[in-house]
Amino acid sequence: MKTVWEKYDDEKLAELDVFAEEYRQFLSLTKTEREFVTEAVKAAEAQGFKKLENAKKLKAGDRYYAVNRGKNLCLFVIGKKPLTDGMNILGAHIDSPRLDLKQHTIYEKDGLALLDTHYYGGIKKYQWVARPMALHGIVCKTDGTCVNIVIGEKADDPVVGISDLLIHLAQDQMKKTADKVVTGEQLDVLVGSRPLKDTDKDPVKAYILKLLKDSYDIEEDDFLSAEIEVVPAGDARDYGLDRSMIMGYGHDDRVCAYTSMRAIFDMKKPERTSCCILVDKEEIGSVGNTGMESRWFESLIARMLDKQGKTSIVDLNDALANSKMLSSDVSNAFDPNYPEVCDPRNSAYFGGGIVFNKFTGSRGKSHSNDAHPEFIAEVRRAMAEGDVQFQTCELGKVDVGGGGTIAFILSNLNMDVMDAGIAVHNMHAPCEVVSKADVFEGYRAYKAFLKRIG
Repeated sequence: MKTVWEKYDDEKLAELDVFAEEYRQFLSLTKTEREFVTEAVKAAEAQGFKKLENAKKLKAGDRYYAVNRGKNLCLFVIGKKPLTDGMNILGAHIDSPRLDLKQHTIYEKDGLALLDTHYYGGIKKYQWVARPMALHGIVCKTDGTCVNIVIGEKADDPVVGISDLLIHLAQDQMKKTADKVVTGEQLDVLVGSRPLKDTDKDPVKAYILKLLKDSYDIEEDDFLSAEIEVVPAGDARDYGLDRSMIMGYGHDDRVCAYTSMRAIFDMKKPERTSCCILVDKEEIGSVGNTGMESRWFESLIARMLDKQGKTSIVDLNDALANSKMLSSDVSNAFDPNYPEVCDPRNSAYFGGGIVFNKFTGSRGKSHSNDAHPEFIAEVRRAMAEGDVQFQTCELGKVDVGGGGTIAFILSNLNMDVMDAGIAVHNMHAPCEVVSKADVFEGYRAYKAFLKRIG
């Protein structure tokens, strides 16, 4: 099979490079869910999207967005057909594995100030030590004001991090299994060592709190109503001597979220309404009122139906059941360093294009959406008509791999859903890697799906 690189002419390769650079810059700016939504709304408004809550009626070609609690975003381009005929939906998540600060977080021990953390999502804990980290998030105060915090991203910013044990003293540590080398309670972030003068109790902690008070006007108690994420510091970078890849934090799943967003930007007046839904909490089970398990999406569609004069539960059920969706989430790319965990005939490869997963799950497809062949055939036709290159994949060998996405949640609403995403190396590590060719072909695939399905 030829790669995307070999398939494209010089003009298309130039377009690919521009798109990949725009994505690299966007990824560098959006290391939290809130940051992604903020930047995505700016981009959407520049593309003519307006707040859905202000719409009186919906007509073909209208472009709307809706935000839920700063962590979910839905984009719509209204189609010529009524909503009850169904939508073409791209769904991705914008949360990524990370470390979260605990509510009682800052403490001093042995002359050092540290922040206590709780990891979020599935991580190899040893990968998160001995590397520069940044603090991103929001602090909400009792007077109603909220303070956004980003420390560690500017060239002149300090960074923070988690210490590791020096090799000279690590004889016992090196005998431990990988899941025990670093424990969750050892993932505490070192933030200071300088004492505040004339302070008897915890002078280093006091100095850090003074800095936070002077810079952000926040007190220690304000961490009780804060959401601060510890993430890798620094921009995403071109990867490989040939600059064919991008290394950065949060490709899972912001690479699919960004390409889905860009695809819907290109929709003008589609036959069926185009929808892009970007959600939170996938990495911990899609729970809560900002996860895909929330009723927010259904409520949003009900309100849109109301603007088209459709108000019954039958109308809502029809709109959902007649919809078709790509659950846009990443897949594992075959890694020649670890060939033993994959089935080469059913693996994704860098440069092979968008990846379709008929099913995910694990151990006998448990907790999986298993796409129907009729729907897969329809998607194949759309890809052929759009001249899009795709590949299929399973997440590792049977009884070795496994994983999940938001696909099964939407399929529970009786719509056809299939997983479709971009292949990644180092998934869930602080620095993930994707192929620029797959990023661009993923965008083209999502655009073909929105335009040609139904």
